[in-house]
Amino acid sequence: MITVVVLMACHNRRATTVKCLRSLVGQVGPGVSLRIVLTDDGSTDGTACAAREVWPGIHVVRGDGSLFWAKGMALAASAIHDYDFLLWLNDDVVLDSGALTRLLGTYRSLADPQGNLLVVGALRDPRTGTVTYSGVARGSSLRPMRFTRVIPAGAPVPADTINGNLVLVPRKVVERVGHLDGGFSHGMADFDYGLRARSLGCAVWVAPVTLGTCARNSSVQEWTDPSLSLGMRWRLMRSPKGLPPGSWLRFTRRHAGPMWLVYWLSPYVRFLAGAVFSGAFGNHGRSTTGE
Repeated sequence: MITVVVLMACHNRRATTVKCLRSLVGQVGPGVSLRIVLTDDGSTDGTACAAREVWPGIHVVRGDGSLFWAKGMALAASAIHDYDFLLWLNDDVVLDSGALTRLLGTYRSLADPQGNLLVVGALRDPRTGTVTYSGVARGSSLRPMRFTRVIPAGAPVPADTINGNLVLVPRKVVERVGHLDGGFSHGMADFDYGLRARSLGCAVWVAPVTLGTCARNSSVQEWTDPSLSLGMRWRLMRSPKGLPPGSWLRFTRRHAGPMWLVYWLSPYVRFLAGAVFSGAFGNHGRSTTGE
């Protein structure tokens, strides 16, 4: 019997989380046991109770509302023991029927005797069908911080690192690499994990076809949005879902090579230089579009 433990993190989006959990129903094939560990990061909308209604045996770990994705997933991982595979699953993913079987099948088809590989399930936009999350290819050594999405091609495709929305991680990889680094505040932890795995001799593969839907969250204000005031964009840039200096420092020191300090500083220097040039940094109350 193969044991797969699903790791999830959520915060105050009950309907979305429940929809994701329902898509897990029926994913268990012959010889596969499925368990779920969910970090409920301080939800006040009854997410944990609703999750238990869908999966009565779900193990819920409580957060205080300050964890965000990386720390929430790391906390969920700290609560697991016996397993053969981990399945990272974002709570806004809706899995296709048979998605887990396809991930396990891809893993087996690659026939690595050491099992030192992980498999990414690419996801598509529910309306357009465009690939939204997948494995990721890295730029050249001259542009180590440039990444591009890998598109499924009907057969397993190698990648350099991962979007962490849907990832099958064998225990052998965890024993070599460890778990997601909770030192990151939100994003970058998935890219970091894939790059660390590659550096330690583990392969990263993308499954042959998309395995579910996951829209990009366009409702979140982004620090690159020119319609926002520069003051607001500066605050968003330094927030956990932007480009927080501590997390970006952690990432560039590990993965940007000898010029890591330049890569770390450059986005903040460019932003501040643009703010000074425009003379509008202190204009908190007005949009840069003049509206």
